[in-house]
Amino acid sequence: MAPGKRTARRPAGGDDDAAIATTASKYWSPFTPNHEPFSEKLVEELYNTMLGNEGFVKRRVVLLEASQYLEAYLWPNFSPTSSSDTHVVSIVLMVNEKFRERIPAWDTFTTASKHFSAFFSRVCRIALDETPDKFTYAEQTAVLSFLVNAVNSVEVEVVRKEIVKLCSLAVLTNLYPSQRNAILSKSTKLLKYWNKLEAKFAELPEAEAAILDFNRRFVWGLINRFFNVLNFIDDEKTEPNPDAVHYVERFLEFAIDMVSLLTTRRFFNQLLIYSSLIVRATQSTLIETDVGALFCKLVTRLKFYVRFEIDDITGLALDEQSMVQRHYDHVVELQKAAFKFFRDRMSSFYLLSASAIDTPKVLSEQLSELDRDDLYSFAEYLHLVPTRKEKEAAGVSDDFYSKAFLKDAIVFHCERRPNQLQQLNEQPIFPSEKTIWDSDLVPYDQYDGDSVLALPKLNFQFLTLHDYLLRNFNLFQMESTYEIRGDIENTLYRVRPWKHEHTAGKVVWGGWARMALPLTEFRLVHVGRPLIGQRAPQEVTADISITLPNRKDLRQEWEGLHRHDVLFLVTVTPLLEVGGKFDHRKPFTDQIKVSAVRGCEVDGLINSEGKVVEEMEHRDALRGLTGDVRKYRVWMDPNQYFIDQTNEEGAIYESLNLVIRRDPKTNNFKAVLSTIRQLLNTDFVVPDWLQDLILGYGEPDSAHYSKLASPIAQIDFNDTFLSVEHLKSSFPGKTLTGIDNVANLKDPGFRLTFSDLVPQHDLSEDQRDTSIKVDAYERFSSAAAHISPATRTRRNKIPFTPAQIEAIKSGTEPGLTLVVGPPGTGKTDVAVQIISNIYHNWPEQRTLIVTHSNQALNQLFEKIIDLDVDERHILRLGHGEESLETEKDFSRYGRVNYVLSHRLELLKEVEALRDSLGETGDVGYSCETAGQFYRFVVHRLWNEFTDEVAAKQDSKDAVAKSFPFTSYFSAGRDANTPLFKKASFTEDLDIARACWKLLSDKFAQLEEFRAFELLRNGKDRTEYLLVKEAKVIAMTCTHAALRRKQLVDLGFRYDNILIEEAAQILEVETFVPLLLQDPHDGRNRLKRWIMIGDHHQLPPIVQNVTFQKYCNMEQSLFARFVRLGVPHILLDAQGRARPEIAALYNWRYRALHDLHHTASGQFALQNPGFAHNYQFIDVGTFYGQNETTPSPFFYQNLGEAEYAAALFIYMRVLGYPAEKISILTTYNGQVALIRDVVEQRCGNNPFIGRPHKISTVDRYQGQQNDYIILSLVRTEFVGHIRDVRRLVVALSRARLGLYVLGRFALFRTCSELAPALRLLSQKPKELQLLPSELYGAERIASDALPDPLVTIKDTAQMVQFSHKYYESNMGILKERYDAEHAKNVEMVEEEPVVAEEPVEPEVPKETPKVVGQTGEASEGAIVFESVEFERLEEMPKY
Repeated sequence: MAPGKRTARRPAGGDDDAAIATTASKYWSPFTPNHEPFSEKLVEELYNTMLGNEGFVKRRVVLLEASQYLEAYLWPNFSPTSSSDTHVVSIVLMVNEKFRERIPAWDTFTTASKHFSAFFSRVCRIALDETPDKFTYAEQTAVLSFLVNAVNSVEVEVVRKEIVKLCSLAVLTNLYPSQRNAILSKSTKLLKYWNKLEAKFAELPEAEAAILDFNRRFVWGLINRFFNVLNFIDDEKTEPNPDAVHYVERFLEFAIDMVSLLTTRRFFNQLLIYSSLIVRATQSTLIETDVGALFCKLVTRLKFYVRFEIDDITGLALDEQSMVQRHYDHVVELQKAAFKFFRDRMSSFYLLSASAIDTPKVLSEQLSELDRDDLYSFAEYLHLVPTRKEKEAAGVSDDFYSKAFLKDAIVFHCERRPNQLQQLNEQPIFPSEKTIWDSDLVPYDQYDGDSVLALPKLNFQFLTLHDYLLRNFNLFQMESTYEIRGDIENTLYRVRPWKHEHTAGKVVWGGWARMALPLTEFRLVHVGRPLIGQRAPQEVTADISITLPNRKDLRQEWEGLHRHDVLFLVTVTPLLEVGGKFDHRKPFTDQIKVSAVRGCEVDGLINSEGKVVEEMEHRDALRGLTGDVRKYRVWMDPNQYFIDQTNEEGAIYESLNLVIRRDPKTNNFKAVLSTIRQLLNTDFVVPDWLQDLILGYGEPDSAHYSKLASPIAQIDFNDTFLSVEHLKSSFPGKTLTGIDNVANLKDPGFRLTFSDLVPQHDLSEDQRDTSIKVDAYERFSSAAAHISPATRTRRNKIPFTPAQIEAIKSGTEPGLTLVVGPPGTGKTDVAVQIISNIYHNWPEQRTLIVTHSNQALNQLFEKIIDLDVDERHILRLGHGEESLETEKDFSRYGRVNYVLSHRLELLKEVEALRDSLGETGDVGYSCETAGQFYRFVVHRLWNEFTDEVAAKQDSKDAVAKSFPFTSYFSAGRDANTPLFKKASFTEDLDIARACWKLLSDKFAQLEEFRAFELLRNGKDRTEYLLVKEAKVIAMTCTHAALRRKQLVDLGFRYDNILIEEAAQILEVETFVPLLLQDPHDGRNRLKRWIMIGDHHQLPPIVQNVTFQKYCNMEQSLFARFVRLGVPHILLDAQGRARPEIAALYNWRYRALHDLHHTASGQFALQNPGFAHNYQFIDVGTFYGQNETTPSPFFYQNLGEAEYAAALFIYMRVLGYPAEKISILTTYNGQVALIRDVVEQRCGNNPFIGRPHKISTVDRYQGQQNDYIILSLVRTEFVGHIRDVRRLVVALSRARLGLYVLGRFALFRTCSELAPALRLLSQKPKELQLLPSELYGAERIASDALPDPLVTIKDTAQMVQFSHKYYESNMGILKERYDAEHAKNVEMVEEEPVVAEEPVEPEVPKETPKVVGQTGEASEGAIVFESVEFERLEEMPKY
């Protein structure tokens, strides 16, 4: 593998494709038979010609990995003894490439793990091999990348076993005895373990001892290897080597990841501390050079985690007081050393207080006066260096511990450590120009997946909750900044700032933008005093003036600015002369200079009197303003203002010349970041049973109901089961008792007691009772039905499967419940039933429902309304409520109005009761008077009645004669059905009791409504409704983050959380809803946390590729829990799609099958006009054209776009409704192209029209349609459809028909797609049509196909065929159109005529933005939308 052994490097290009394809076919491709035998020589040859020689060619690595080189050739033929180092490094490269592509990398090893330990050992030995010319820095950097990937995958068992060996207690053997004893003396338990470990090691056979010794010395050897490379870089005699710099950067990434996980941190961090790695890194010359900029940032990040506020041994988080005490202990030790060794010379040092000498400056000044030997004595006393005897025994020279090193090591150990929370609080929330255009902090989209970055990562474990929130805060802030940068750049390109011809510094605005206006005036109004303990002002306010545009719609938008809207004030310095052209393909900073960006938050509009208008008076104030100038009061960022003044940059505020606003949907970042910062500053309390799981530690099943201290043995399942047969089938293999007398019940409810949850400590496991005791009851008694037939309320009608029943049971029990719901398995129905069961079992408890999108929230809400949940207890917060398909208003004010109107109805009932009793008085005046009437009259009459009938049980008509409320309940009844039957005393008494319950419930409601009488203010009423009255509260995760402070301040309380779409929600968005209430008696009152989602579908949307891939920001808490092994319930029966279409993706789920109804009805009928219900249509070149990229990452395929449009036209001619057809694709570029093609071909044709949706797969998640046309676009590389999650979403959107367009030869080689492609390959690769069969025709699979059968060879034939087919059926299309038009006219005529309002002419949109997954109101999901300039390019003409 030495460089001299390699052959000449071949240029990368099209020849590689053919060469690798040929080799793969010959030796390992699963699609070709009769392979040549394995050859180690071939591995060497492929490595030398394709991968080696001064680095690696990415294209060749990608091609080899995609050909299944690892799975089919390298790993099956790996031998621990005979495989060469080249073989090992080849495997390493393939694994790294899988991580770069973000596809499963360890599956190959977990399924055949026999030699993995030996392989991992070989990798580690290569990492330490310093034999000259044997391994290049590029090769060893690749090995380090492999180790980084392994550290970040310790949830995989085979990987964890190997990583743990490298960082166990045994690694302390690398330290000098004095240093090791200093560590072990702090923990007697640790010392005991160490002694046992050493004794055991001494008894091991030589071979085993050698292996163990290598493992415990590996990371220490790696640290020394790092020092050697760093010395090589710093050596002025050697030539600069970029690969060596990359090596040390990758090592720092490895070290950061190791100390970021408690599993690997405990003892590895001690090695970093006692090796003084950070000190030596900061003393290197590399850190001071431009080349070392990233190295410097990585060292800073490593320093942050080495000093993190956690006890390395116990794993407990340290509070500020503990950190200060630890720091003072270090300083006191230093003073003791001064007193011991230099009592006379340093009296002023050891007599001062610790706070007077703990700054780096003071420490350096004091220590600089000492010579090297004196400093060594200090360091020896602090155990920072070996004792002199240990140093001599080890043969270490004095030069190794220079004076500068010793001084810096002591300063690093004793200096005052910055308070992390204080630093965060002093950080501006709004990004400035320095942050926005810092490509290291907020990278552009060119991230290749190979680079090291000094950015936080979200892994499956975190050190503390503070660490958890801090990483999420930083990533969320950077992702928001990325989006802000895109919006500002887009806006500035549109306004076209040019230099003024005569006045220097003045800007000529050559264009306009909807989201920007020149800033007419900026004036600071108030700078408040800092609060005690703070440096920045408490508040900074300013007035800004803008001149409104002439267009009415734009004026309304700018005048519509409200309180808390975020604006950006920008100073633009033009670089181009008037008339200069801006090119978005070139770097933005080369064309426009942005000197300043300052964010601000709107306080309110300033009226003509110079006062800030209250929000409620905004509209009225606008009517009183004249002219075009509007003035707003805004809050500036106090921290940013303080920084500006400190840096003497106050003049920035005078130069601001442009104000930019943003789309409200994507402009909520400030509120979310403020919420996270508030959490970091409060002593929030996570439920005890959840904290370890959230951090990624403890037993994965510790929060499962079966492992909690008090699971609930008896649950009332209410209407969950439709019948006793349904009940039996829901618990297969279980013994049910007490179901004999259920048949006579008309509306049965079932109360189940699970014996296995009843304590049976005195019995052994095999003797314990696991049966289920059934207590069946009539949900609504015959007596209640007799009083009012309408009493029998709504109930569940869904025959839940056993898996769904287990999910409902688990969700009703306390603890954490994870439900994995594949497409079409009834996730929403399960969620609704869980909510209903909790509501009926514990009416006093309150349940919070959180979803990712308004669309999902509305779907959930509509089903809740249909169940037996009293609507006065249901509340929906946030925007999007208007999309609910119900006439009832479930918003806060809507519920208040409902309560008030229902109160009046009940008071009328009270008056009717008074009249029926012959009483007097205004008892229906208020809830208070009604309550008095109930207590003093109604209740007294009931008590008298019960006493009277108790003595007359032998008389059948005793109840009828004595019941005091007969007149009230008989009003309006049919004379033929009297209230009491007088046939049985018991039956009549049941009726009387049912009447009394009905009366009591009405008065109980009035008592609940009494508060609404006392509260006269609408705001107070809504707050009371939220805090006290509502039992089921629903909101989006965004609303929860935006309104947390207000909810906590109100005293909001809840007992249960249910999160839908949990796999699509960012980590922090899932975490915040846990903390919408203050702790009660120091404990979080949360009892249940139900998360429902599907981690096999697409994760949360993160626009910045770097944050998505490198930082793993797309990780959801739901997916992380599954990754940790938290027990989850898989819903295993789908009812959405045809079984044959569901088979394309059900292999991704364990035992997913089809419900019975998918074998009949529309699912049993074949798609008219098609020979097959689904096909993979192999689309070749279209007039010599394959995939194209007009701009980076903007992939298009004209052949597939034309094919999709032609297929849509064909289906419309057959009669398929346009709303039942959607066209999906995997790239935004193809979406734009297909839209253009459809518009050209049929968009304005009334006979054809447009499909229901043309969208990317990612944005179509959560939606479905009957027929899907899917374009895969790529022809060179598989692309991101390799992500199986995206494949599952793509294939599961269709219910009845799926037609995939792509290059079959390319996608068949991808192992990740193999199960689906295997089924797709069983159908012909050429589309087969039945043009004589129109939509509506009924044909089953066994019927013969009607003639003619048309086979489409390519795109050109499809386009031509669909055009001719359209022309030949014009008559049918016209008749169909006329019939539909006549039907629509009839419907319009039946509707009442409404006077039309004048409609403004449609204003052309400024920019065609990418549409979100759901067209939601402003609160929607926290989304990060990227501005795509590629959409502005001219598309191909046809």
